[in-house]
Amino acid sequence: MANWNGLLKRLCLVAGLFMVTVPNSGCNLLYWAAKDAFILANFWGTTPLIPVTPYFSQQIEDTYWEEERYGKVPILDPVEGENAPLFCLDPPSADEVVRALPDQTSGGVAFLAETSRNNVRMIVEPIVDRLDECRFYPMVGPARLHHCHYKCTVFYEETKRSHWPVPFTFSEQVEEVVYIDKDHLIRCAGPATN
Repeated sequence: MANWNGLLKRLCLVAGLFMVTVPNSGCNLLYWAAKDAFILANFWGTTPLIPVTPYFSQQIEDTYWEEERYGKVPILDPVEGENAPLFCLDPPSADEVVRALPDQTSGGVAFLAETSRNNVRMIVEPIVDRLDECRFYPMVGPARLHHCHYKCTVFYEETKRSHWPVPFTFSEQVEEVVYIDKDHLIRCAGPATN
């Protein structure tokens, strides 16, 4: 109990010194910044400025990027001709493959825990190229599902680095395999009209 009393006395002493010295220091920057922030917020009808770290804004941008580029199933027009070639034309891009990897490089604190990938090499192999029969899909109509599955093998050098409290750098060669599906719909051509 004596330990808590000593700690409480010290905290009260520090709080009292803070209350006495800060208003008499001549530095009113914090007061004016807070006052102006609330005045401007009231004028514009919003909240005061709230600082946001770049980590969260980058997460939001990445979410929108992936949804726009890779989150939608394309619906292609029918391919003309009885023996028209139907095969997977667009293998996954390097950006798509790297985004599909488990994210072990984000969230690191600079100088405390940094992880980076260097010398990245990729091998993309098609493993499934199959076309289903024509069937009805809601909101699309009659279409065929074209299955395009890829096996992506990624080789890179992973470097883990810290500068404090004990400086070290650790590098190792890593091989990871990612499977990516690039399925898409192809509309069925109707009967020939005369």
